[in-house]
Amino acid sequence: MKLSKRIIIQLASAILYNANFSGFKNAKIYQGPIKNACVPGLNCYSCPGAIAACPLGSFQNYIMQKKGVTGLLNRFPFYVLGLLILFGVIFGRVVCGFLCPFGLIQELVYKIKTPKIKKNDTTRKLTIIKYFILIFFAILLPIILDNPSFCKYICPAGTIEAGIIHVSLNKALQSSIGFLFNWKVFIAIIIIIMSLFMYRFFCRFICPLGAIYSFFNNHAILRLKIDEKKCTHCNVCINTCLMDVKKVSDRECIECGECVKKCPENAIYRFTPTQS
Repeated sequence: MKLSKRIIIQLASAILYNANFSGFKNAKIYQGPIKNACVPGLNCYSCPGAIAACPLGSFQNYIMQKKGVTGLLNRFPFYVLGLLILFGVIFGRVVCGFLCPFGLIQELVYKIKTPKIKKNDTTRKLTIIKYFILIFFAILLPIILDNPSFCKYICPAGTIEAGIIHVSLNKALQSSIGFLFNWKVFIAIIIIIMSLFMYRFFCRFICPLGAIYSFFNNHAILRLKIDEKKCTHCNVCINTCLMDVKKVSDRECIECGECVKKCPENAIYRFTPTQS
């Protein structure tokens, strides 16, 4: 099977994010000097291979309220928020399409031959769920409950990349498995099963990080753009896209570039600052 350039970039990103290969043998979390830096994509801090932090997990960690409102103000996530804005301004949801390991996992699962549920008006409406998850699980609950609630209760990347690996390699942990671990495994299984039938199920309906990047998508430096002089408005780009897009580079577009290949008029291109 010939790998596309995008798949190669996705694989390279996953390997780079998790370059602490010895961690997969000894199940120890890397704590080196670059661990406090954040990668652009969703990649669990606790993964044995992770050499840097997840921006979403770091954001929740910073806003966890330890000493009331004053404590929250003292711990305002300027660093992480600045990185998210930087990643958003440069990449937008290019991060989702090229630089997220869990996005790659979903795409590989979707390639397994099963009946597929195609996008429709209902799935487009359901994409708003991830914005509620962003507000509730990634912002409000971390402040109220003093824990990284999205990571703790939902994140399948953390379960697959970290939780299951640590439990499988550490006998002491195996005896202490409780409801929370079983719940997270259940959620991860449901998401993987749904990804068999629906393209990037987690990205479309659940991921708060994708929700954040979507705010920048139509203005990001590396976004896709349409040459209106060439475009005939045939909608081949929209109709063949597996995401819930209404137009190229809208909030649901992951900037994968598949529409560039399919456009019969060659009207879609990757916008850069050198182009007008």
